[in-house]
Amino acid sequence: MNRLTTSWGDVSLARFPEDPRDTLRAWDAADEYLLRHLQEGEGIPSEPSRLVVVGDRWGALTVALAAGPVPTAPVQISDSFLGRQATLANLARNGIESSAVELLSTHDPVPERIDVLLVRVPKSLALLEDQLHRLAPAVHAGTVVIGTGMVSEIHTSTLRLFERIIGPTKTSLAAKKARLIFCTPDPQLRPAANPWPLRYALPDDTGVLAGRTVTNHAGVFCADRLDIGTRFFLRHLPRHRGAEHVVDLGCGNGVVGTAVALANPEASVTFVDESYAAVASAEATFRENAPTGSAAKFLVGDALSQLASGSVDLVLNNPPFHSHRARSDGTARRMFGDARRALRMGGELWVVGNRHLGYHVRLKRLFGNCEVMASDPKFVVLRAVKQ
Repeated sequence: MNRLTTSWGDVSLARFPEDPRDTLRAWDAADEYLLRHLQEGEGIPSEPSRLVVVGDRWGALTVALAAGPVPTAPVQISDSFLGRQATLANLARNGIESSAVELLSTHDPVPERIDVLLVRVPKSLALLEDQLHRLAPAVHAGTVVIGTGMVSEIHTSTLRLFERIIGPTKTSLAAKKARLIFCTPDPQLRPAANPWPLRYALPDDTGVLAGRTVTNHAGVFCADRLDIGTRFFLRHLPRHRGAEHVVDLGCGNGVVGTAVALANPEASVTFVDESYAAVASAEATFRENAPTGSAAKFLVGDALSQLASGSVDLVLNNPPFHSHRARSDGTARRMFGDARRALRMGGELWVVGNRHLGYHVRLKRLFGNCEVMASDPKFVVLRAVKQ
């Protein structure tokens, strides 16, 4: 946990779930730059107004603004369940009631009118495009629109999106490798239709899914194509039959869980991801392709925290190894540990990952066993059994 200093006072912030081994802060120079700009009296009208914060990663912007001179409760729009939980935890940490902010997901209806729009530029250009399309109807000529991000996150294509969807755009000078984006809404602008979600047919080397259509909402990993790790996993999934409870953990667009449902119609599949867009994608993919009557649940949450211990037969997992732009194995550690808790005795965890990540070491330590089920020069599929 660290303290972010603002002219309104310090706020204590931590990522979620809080991990004493995690040395990463809950904010960066881009958040500081935007807050400093606002503290200098630019961007927040003195009269009550609707202030919306989009893409606040761990609640730093939302909490600092809620603790400061914002005349009305800020609205946070986020695609991340963990980001939302971090915001709630950080509000409580600073003695601020949760009612001081309004929390929305990227798939909730946006406010009808936005007077101040603050955008933390996401890693995914597709997610930014989708967000701006959704928000544009609520923006008016007097809306203050400011984006923020690290210099490495803001490209010419980023600025073009703001210009094409909202209005004329310029950037600030860089400070501590961060930059601000200033956009002036143009009410006469008529942008093209939002291209998201994107749908495409899967290639021939994807087993039972070959030729079937998947749905990808913006922001889902490899939203415009099937990533090579998942493609490799699809060719080496366990060939189980009969009634069993299968979890597609970190489901993304849901192709792994949907492949299980097609190969074993008696299976009950639970799709879990911390991204609202991912779970919406997985549900759309499953509904279009799964056999009639197939049983499925769709959960937005932190790993398998919503599932009872010993309630799962098989967990399939392609864990991320980045937290935003920082490389971290924290998510994989949490997923593996929660999978072991949720599995019944004799239940199996199957993991696909890059060879260099060394997941076999952690799985052997956690499960007492680990077997390589398939490999190529880049990826391995590993199997661990709860004993």
